[in-house]
Amino acid sequence: MKIISGGVCAAKGFTANGVHCGIRKNRDKRDLSLILSSVRANAAAVYTTNLVKGAPLIVTKNHISDGYAKAIICNSGNANTCNKNGIEVAEKISELLAQELKISTDDVVIASTGVIGQPLDVEPIKNGIPELVKGLSDDKSSQAAEGIMTTDTRQKEIAVSFEIGGKECRIGGIAKGSGMINPNMATMLVFITTDCAISSEMLREALSSDIQNTFNMISIDGDTSTNDMVTVLANGLAENRQIVSKGKDFETFMEALNTVCVYLCRMIAGDGEGATKLLECRVSGASDLKTAKTVAKSVVCSSLTKAAMFGSDANWGRVLCAIGYSGADVDVNKIDVCFKSAKGTIKVCENGSGIDFSEETAKDILLENEIEILVDLKSGSFSSRAWGCDLTYDYVKINGDYRT
Repeated sequence: MKIISGGVCAAKGFTANGVHCGIRKNRDKRDLSLILSSVRANAAAVYTTNLVKGAPLIVTKNHISDGYAKAIICNSGNANTCNKNGIEVAEKISELLAQELKISTDDVVIASTGVIGQPLDVEPIKNGIPELVKGLSDDKSSQAAEGIMTTDTRQKEIAVSFEIGGKECRIGGIAKGSGMINPNMATMLVFITTDCAISSEMLREALSSDIQNTFNMISIDGDTSTNDMVTVLANGLAENRQIVSKGKDFETFMEALNTVCVYLCRMIAGDGEGATKLLECRVSGASDLKTAKTVAKSVVCSSLTKAAMFGSDANWGRVLCAIGYSGADVDVNKIDVCFKSAKGTIKVCENGSGIDFSEETAKDILLENEIEILVDLKSGSFSSRAWGCDLTYDYVKINGDYRT
């Protein structure tokens, strides 16, 4: 398995594009993206758990209820959420795209991201679709990645190649996500494409299983979005023997999917609104997996820990505090905590108590832009990891006037 270029266009039969159609005022920012499979693809998706769901999610869920899709269209700048005519608008956009592509409306996945509660005008999208379709190419994954960005500061895309039954398969993805990120699925849009032949049922199994240890383990700010989802299209053009059950081939596919998802998780967490540092909490020695995941997520969700990381302050007490209120059944008198970065590793807590350590060395370690918080519960053999970012002044500035 190796990382390759191409993003969502790395897999055979996929093209993409991104254009500015006029939803966003800044003409230098693309605001409409399209991904197209040359053949009908098996499809699977997971959606936000927020009870307030954007109209595009409702429409998409209905469209791919048969397990198939061919195109993904996404606009940025407007979430099409909490609008009386939201579903009507999402359906209209799907119809316009389907007519241009000469495909069934039910084969369209639709997504939107941006401001909540503002009506979405169909006209700019209607006018932009012909250009969007005309410009489709197998080298425009980056343009599509740009078109789904909101407060993101950089594009997020990845692709890997792997082998199943002697056939080379490819899987790639693009993502957006910077704020309102605290999923049990939420606040991101992730679009993944693969030419691997895998049934819709096994695709759903793979995705729903993987997100438990990837996208559901991210937190930027504790807010759960209304619009976001992870969607996978598999068109089978690699011509491997179709995966229809669990086994070696399914495990290989799961490894490739996980590689893509972990990469995108790290990019999303590291690009949190106003963030200067990517945080990864690695928990080991847990009595069970649930405990490991609960502890890891609690640490990266802690506002005080995140603020301490922004200040490069080795305030390990905040880590212990987050573990203590997590609800996990742990023995606090056994816990060890270390901080790690490219500058080295330093233990700051042993058996739930403070130890002598060099504040100067700790500061030097925490000044790096990627920090690992290592927690050893010393109560078992289970482990987990979660991703987050530091909490900065700029987070408040960005969100203080996001709408206006």
